[in-house]
Amino acid sequence: MVDSQGTRLLIVTGESVAEPGELPPLVRSLIESASEILVITPALPSRLQWIASDTDRVREEADSRLQAVMGQVEEIAPDAAAAGRVGDETPLSAFADAVRRFRPDHILIAVRTRDHSAWQERRLSDRVREAFHIPITIFEIDRVGHVPAPGSRLAE
Repeated sequence: MVDSQGTRLLIVTGESVAEPGELPPLVRSLIESASEILVITPALPSRLQWIASDTDRVREEADSRLQAVMGQVEEIAPDAAAAGRVGDETPLSAFADAVRRFRPDHILIAVRTRDHSAWQERRLSDRVREAFHIPITIFEIDRVGHVPAPGSRLAE
């Protein structure tokens, strides 16, 4: 049964972990304790794709990522009411839409490591912190779905 007084967790992710066991303990705890979860996977086109409005492939990738993350969320928090959708190509717009509609208590952001982040992800965490006054936890995921060793970015 979903606790009506529980946490509403917004997860915005540019990458998915290979296995739920890859998640840092803090991240896993946030997911496990949430009563409602909304997962947003923004489409992340390259600059050229964005300028040319050629975003079909990146939307398909975002949908595939959404399916993977939703499966992991359901495994970690089977009692939470979970929903998900592919977000806007502009991540800050995806955040704004989700925050306005879902009204989360906490935002969890999974960003791609700097070696393969998209241009839209640069300074994203700073912009989200400035725009929304909601607790935020951020962590990185590398190209193969692993969370880099401690000492990498994980902030609340």
